[in-house]
Order: sequence, then C-alpha cells, then structure tokens
Amino acid sequence: MNHFPLHGCMHITQHKNDKNKKGARELVMLGLMPKTNMSVLGHKIDFALVFTVRNANPNGDPLDGGRPRTTYDGRGEVSDVCLKRKIRNRLLDEGYSVFVQSDDHRVDKCRSLKDRVVDAADEFKKEVEGKEEVTDDDYAAFACKKWIDVRAFGQVFAFKEKKGDKKEDSVSIGIRGPVTIQSAFSIAPVNIVSLQITKSVNLETGNDPDKKGADTMGTKHRVEFGVYTTFGSINVQTAEKTGFSEEDAEVIKDILRTLFRNDASSARPDGSMEVVRLVWWTHNCPNGQYSSARVHRSLRVTESENGIPIVTVDDSAIPGLYYEILDGE
Repeated sequence: MNHFPLHGCMHITQHKNDKNKKGARELVMLGLMPKTNMSVLGHKIDFALVFTVRNANPNGDPLDGGRPRTTYDGRGEVSDVCLKRKIRNRLLDEGYSVFVQSDDHRVDKCRSLKDRVVDAADEFKKEVEGKEEVTDDDYAAFACKKWIDVRAFGQVFAFKEKKGDKKEDSVSIGIRGPVTIQSAFSIAPVNIVSLQITKSVNLETGNDPDKKGADTMGTKHRVEFGVYTTFGSINVQTAEKTGFSEEDAEVIKDILRTLFRNDASSARPDGSMEVVRLVWWTHNCPNGQYSSARVHRSLRVTESENGIPIVTVDDSAIPGLYYEILDGE
C-alpha cells in the first residue's frame, strides 16, 4: 500500500508505548522522523493532560467568593493562567531561570517584573558589548535566552521610563511564545461542597478579648471529584524565533507529567490532585501531519469505577501520527 505525504509531511507507522518513552532522537534513529539539528525544534507537538481533583479547590474564582471555577453547565474549570503558573513554579523547582515568578515561589530579590529586567541590565550590556546599535530584537533574543518561560510562553515587556530611571530601563517589546495551553475542563459536571469554618483565635484583640470577632468565621469550598482535561501545542515557526529547542520540549514534557509536585496548599492538600496521564503527539514535520483540533479530538477519556479515568487515543482519526501515553503523578 502506498502512502503519500499529507501537508508536506511523511506518513509513518504509528507507535505507542506506555512504558518505553521515545523522544525525537529515538524517532530519528528509527527512521520515523527526518534528521535535523537536535538543538532546534523541527517538528510540531501536541499534548493533552488528564488529571483528577478529589476534595480540593483546583482554581478559585475571585468573582465568586473563591469557589472553584465552573462553566454555565456545571463543569469544573481551571484557567490557562493557573496552569502556566504551576508550570513556572515547577520550572523554578527544577532550577531553571524564570521571568514571571510569584512571590511565594520567588528565588531572587526582585519584587516586580521591572525589577527583574533592571537586575538583568548588566548581563544584557555584556551580551551586546561591541555592537554599534542595540535594537529591541537584541533584547528579545537576550530575554528568550535567559528565561525559559519567555522562550516557551512569550512575554510582553512594557515598562515606561520614570523619573530617575536610566534610559535602558525603559522597554516595550512583545514576544510570542511557541507553547500554548488551553484552560482545563472537567469531562462531567462537578459537585461543589461549601463548608463554614471558624478560627480558634481573633486576628486582632478587640474591646472584649473573650468575644469572637467576625474575622473568625469563613467559608471553604471544594470539588468532591472531577476528571479534567487540557490541551496544548508547540509551534515550530514560533519556536525558531524564541530559540525554543528540542531539549526545552522534553523539559516541558516532564514538567507537565509532574505538574502538582510541591503544589500542596490548604485548598489543595497533597494527594488531592493527580496527573493521571499525559498524551504527547509528535508530528514528523514543522507544520504537523494534522491540525491541532483534529489531534485533540482523537483523545478519549472515560470514567471508571475505581475513579481512575481510562485514557485512550482514537488511532483511526490520526493515522500515521506517533504518540505516547505517559503515566503522571
């Protein structure tokens, strides 16, 4: 049977293996992908993350009193911003340089994004030393090289020059990143439980120290159980501009698989959120063998009696596309 290229890509025999992980290097060795510079991402990637929530608040809605986010039809939701925050935190845990750091995970002395830009000014000057004219493209290239989250997600640098600032401290640059991720939604409506809670001590001493203040009362919300899915892609054309590499893609892959490591809090106790499976589709060309929408539609997630969802891929919807179904934690 003859196979013809689809959208300029080679058709390959489909492979899937839950236990043996095959990266791009192994695919090249097997002849399933064209040989390219391994430091440059030369093939499109799609992915899906399936995770469960048990008696936890995965993402509170500030406009709804901190209740877990839900859609109008009752399905649970975790915003893309929340997911990228968790990815950045995990990158920090693994020792990578991250530009957008939350205060509770901050590993430097910078208290704002502009502080972090100013803090890197001397390093940037050394990077462009000897150049006659320094452009915005030079700073964008420096930012992508220094911070992995800028290289992955992109970033808008928009800092006005204030009185007393040096001219180089003012910058206005927009960078598009190759890694995009959607908000996560539960596969079925979720049941939200709300509890009234009390503190054992007043926040401040009032006129009557023995009287409980209004601040000792509160409400806590949780999702009883939900199976959530989110989808994402890595674009080759944008990766070329930011320098996002094959190695970076492998880092993101491992970070997603361990997304909830070190993420415990009062709202999300250890063990209440678990990555069940990460599905990683590896195309064999820059533009992809199929559109991301078609690839994502091939995912099948069903609930089981033991609470662990069954994750499969409809092979017939994406013939010839290599994918892995990896265990999470």
